[in-house]
Amino acid sequence: MTVLLEIPANLVEYIGYFGSFLTSITFLPQVYKSWQSKSVGDLSIWMIFIVLTSTIVWLVYAFAIHSGPVISANLVVLVLTLVLLYFKLTFPKK
Repeated sequence: MTVLLEIPANLVEYIGYFGSFLTSITFLPQVYKSWQSKSVGDLSIWMIFIVLTSTIVWLVYAFAIHSGPVISANLVVLVLTLVLLYFKLTFPKK
């Protein structure tokens, strides 16, 4: 097997954490907008459940392989998804 690019292990870890940071913040604009407008009518409950399920599966995998970047990203996504689910269930329908 030919290795095209050899990256030091500590740099790989930093790249992983940077990627996990970017993944984690993807839901922030939606959570913020939903909180400000008190409206989540356009959000699909099925999308929220799919994201929630996939995040839990990723967390099981990440803990099994002891991957800090994957654990941290998915813990943040889990919290943000639970916030969106809470909003979906509690905000009045408009």
